[in-house]
Amino acid sequence: MPVCTAAAWNQSYGNRSSPACQILVADCKPLGDAPDDGSFHTSLEGEIGVKSLPFLKSEKDSGLFWDSAPRLLEEDKMRHFVIVSMVITATLLTFRLVASAQQVAPGQTADAKPPRPGLEVPLVTPGPGWKACPHCENEAYKADGRKKANVDTRAFNLHDIAGVWSGNPNDLEVNGLPMNMTAVPSFTPYGRKLFEADQSDSPQWNSKDPENTCDPMGWPRWLTFNYGFEFVVLPDRVLQFFEWGHTWRDIWTDGRKLPPNPPIQRYLGYAVGRWEGDTFVVESNGYDDRSWLAQAPAQRTGTGRPGGYPHSDEMRIEERYKRINYGLLQVMLTVTDPKVYMTPWTTTGTITLIPNTEMAENFCVPSDSIHFNSENTIPTLPKQ
Repeated sequence: MPVCTAAAWNQSYGNRSSPACQILVADCKPLGDAPDDGSFHTSLEGEIGVKSLPFLKSEKDSGLFWDSAPRLLEEDKMRHFVIVSMVITATLLTFRLVASAQQVAPGQTADAKPPRPGLEVPLVTPGPGWKACPHCENEAYKADGRKKANVDTRAFNLHDIAGVWSGNPNDLEVNGLPMNMTAVPSFTPYGRKLFEADQSDSPQWNSKDPENTCDPMGWPRWLTFNYGFEFVVLPDRVLQFFEWGHTWRDIWTDGRKLPPNPPIQRYLGYAVGRWEGDTFVVESNGYDDRSWLAQAPAQRTGTGRPGGYPHSDEMRIEERYKRINYGLLQVMLTVTDPKVYMTPWTTTGTITLIPNTEMAENFCVPSDSIHFNSENTIPTLPKQ
């Protein structure tokens, strides 16, 4: 059974298809530990955008919710007993209400899932004049904001990609633009060695993921997992801000060329942009090879252990952004790394504008991540 690290839980919350940590209520079974490093609350309530799980208010309580009852009782019997009882009672009540609703709702099948939270859930901002972050809004709030902004019919400038972008037309809550896993190229011999070296020491968790210790995610991983990003267009560059890590990259549009031999590799590389008709084209190089392109699920590694897709410092990336209406941004991402992959790796998708939102602060804190893994993830692994 896979174990949820803080990074994995955050990714699964944004991407419900993640095999590591499916949403508990949706699947009605526990699939591992949710983080108690604060990211659990930030993920669900987002800078406290949507109130949820009010009985879990502290980092300690988050861990308690997902830990095993026997160990909880050993640590602090009375307090844990109360909390576990609350959780069990709430869970049973929820299941009973859902079952009752399924029985009485006309036209609803027995296996129908309960509806997602909507506008009835209070949206909380930091204060008057402040806006919620894109990840703080549930799907209903995002859809309502897009409707009020007339995103489908509003006039727009084809050469202006400014705005806060997150989700896609089919699911506004999807987090990032996932790499196309059906198009993963074959490895070169050198690439195969890197891929094998990056596989986890354990099938229970992705032990070698650089994100476990809050290393920068690098590019394009910051595009595939980000809690939303914002384009800001300046006269000489385009800034791309990311909520996850609260960082940005410079895409220079002042006519400079990429450095042929960058003296220092960077996690976000060196990027230059230009317009080709109505498409904003970004080319980049000079990447630090310690980052991954994406996680590799256990079923894709051939060993039953998860890992990651590597790259070399010779990787080059081309991105093509085209605003197809006011509220939709078409994206094509092509990774070319002949040292690691036999052919280029291309991913395409469409990202949605999330109006009336602003970037929040969402850091991966090393001390929190180390504490969580030491206290929760590692102790649950089978003894060798």
